[in-house]
Amino acid sequence: MTFSDSFTIGSMQELIDAIDELGFVPFFANEIEGFSIEEHIAPGCWYNDGDNGFWAAWEWKGPVIKKMKCAYGKFLRNKAMYISRKWFPDFANYRRDGYDLDARYDDGLASIYDKELFDLLDKNAPITSKQLKQIGGYGKNGRKGFDTMITRLQKQCYVVISDFRYEKDRFGNEYGWGIAEYSTPEKFLGKKFTDPLYRRTPEESYARVLKQFGKILPDADPEQIEKILK
Repeated sequence: MTFSDSFTIGSMQELIDAIDELGFVPFFANEIEGFSIEEHIAPGCWYNDGDNGFWAAWEWKGPVIKKMKCAYGKFLRNKAMYISRKWFPDFANYRRDGYDLDARYDDGLASIYDKELFDLLDKNAPITSKQLKQIGGYGKNGRKGFDTMITRLQKQCYVVISDFRYEKDRFGNEYGWGIAEYSTPEKFLGKKFTDPLYRRTPEESYARVLKQFGKILPDADPEQIEKILK
């Protein structure tokens, strides 16, 4: 399977199979045509139509993340992408440039604000964005920059989305959009992430990721691929 093939994702299991085989599966359309779930989703399976509790791609996110123990977050040009457990250690090693966040901060490559948010999240993970904002004092009349910082921490692969939680009405029925639950890859994925994480140099990991992107995107311009991986 490649993203140049004509295929559709019509069930949660088909999405799981695609993530497992392809390794990198963006949720939304992006600069590379065809490289997303949005462009390969079967008719009627993009979002819940409200009839008979029908599930669709938006509702599959939490169950897929938990079942596969895959990485999910804003890893691709500030847009969400699934990354299989097989490929996430190399991707994270490349994006982290071999640093854990403490070392990045000590070398002056991360701000105190990013470190404070990360430390708060790490201490309380797993934690929803709503809860994290509350205990950290982020919001309209409080500390600023939460969305920018949490996105940057995902892009750098220090934070992942580990589930989506839903508000419940007085009858216990879920409603509204899912609220992101955050964790660190170390806590969510455990030794299957930490053991291979820094096994290679960041340059070696990047070469492996680049080769896989070329394999699943055979029609894409190599410069396009390098651009979206930055």
